[in-house]
Amino acid sequence: MSVPTVTRPDPAPVPSTGRTRDRRRGTVAQARRREAAALVLPSLLPVLVLSVAPLVVGVLLAFTDARLVRRPEYAFVGAENFERLLGNGFFWESFRIGMVWAVSVTLLQLVAAMGLALLLAADLRLKGLTRVLALIPWAMPPVVVAIMWRMIYSPNAGPLNAGLGAVGLPDDINWLADFSTALPAVVVVGVWVGMPQTTVTLLAGLQQIPGELHEAASMDGAGAMRRFRSVTLPSLRPIITSITSLNFIWNFNSFSLVYVLTEGGPGGKTMLPMLFTYLEAFKNRNIGYAAAMGVVLVVVVVVLLTAYLWSQLREERSR
Repeated sequence: MSVPTVTRPDPAPVPSTGRTRDRRRGTVAQARRREAAALVLPSLLPVLVLSVAPLVVGVLLAFTDARLVRRPEYAFVGAENFERLLGNGFFWESFRIGMVWAVSVTLLQLVAAMGLALLLAADLRLKGLTRVLALIPWAMPPVVVAIMWRMIYSPNAGPLNAGLGAVGLPDDINWLADFSTALPAVVVVGVWVGMPQTTVTLLAGLQQIPGELHEAASMDGAGAMRRFRSVTLPSLRPIITSITSLNFIWNFNSFSLVYVLTEGGPGGKTMLPMLFTYLEAFKNRNIGYAAAMGVVLVVVVVVLLTAYLWSQLREERSR
């Protein structure tokens, strides 16, 4: 007589509570945050060491009487450096020149780069070679560019004066030593150097504009200028805002180009604020005072850029 076997059903799975699910989600989120931090940390360390740390040290030095000597002894002087700076007419004159330089170069770069980008976006022969040639100024070091343009502007053997003399114009202009021509001559060099980068950025934006928009505008009877104002410019507005902001920062902080070209002369007509700060720090050895200048320049640039970007944002929202 066989004994019947009794099969017991498998126990039903215990449903997970909401607290368990939340704990698991929290563990996964923490793991993802740690993974993200591990990926970001290698790129964040150079920024902290090379940018944030010097900025913090510079701000601290601005409140001391630090000097560039073999055995420096710092003393806290509070806001004394900033009080001296308020009455320094030479610094504020250099600031005015720096604003003229930065605004002029940034606007002229944008206009010239826009024209060149529109030309490179057209269906031209040897378009690839033309694009490569347009990048040459960007690939050259600023010091080399400055030396080359000093040769071009040379009053004795420069090709610029030689060309002017060939057409019957004055050929003895000392472009970099004359009070009335030094700053415009330096501005031209700044535009030539920075134009390729702006051109590449605008060209990339032009290639992202759908061709259907231009075709629809043409069918409505819009000419080239009308299509540029109604289609191209609105499509490029975010790119223009970004590149002009970056160009303004780079141009305002320009140093090596102007230093090699004129060293701030003649008579301080091309004395940019960064060059003035450099001379105060390494020629007059007033590190604390120069650090205060740097802090003021950073604050002013941040305020100006914030106002510019805020105005652009308000204009975008109103559209």
